[in-house]
Amino acid sequence: MVALKLTQIGNSVGVILPKEVLARLKVEKGDTVFVTDAANGVLLTPYDPALDEQLEAGREFMRAYRDTFHQLAK
Repeated sequence: MVALKLTQIGNSVGVILPKEVLARLKVEKGDTVFVTDAANGVLLTPYDPALDEQLEAGREFMRAYRDTFHQLAK
C-alpha cells in the first residue's frame, strides 16, 4: 500500500504518483489513465474501459460469422 497526499495543481487538486506506481501501471508522463468505480472505491488503469466494450463487440461479431471468415480466408 502506498499513501499519497493530495496537492494543489493550479485550480485543481491532484496526486503525484511515485515512479514505482508508474512502473506497475506501465505509464509515463503524457500517458492517459482512467478512473473507474470499483467495489471498494475506484480503480486507476491505463486501459480504456470503452475500448474493452468495443473489443468484446468485435469478438462477438467474429464468433457469429466464424464460418464466413473461414471461407474468406481460403
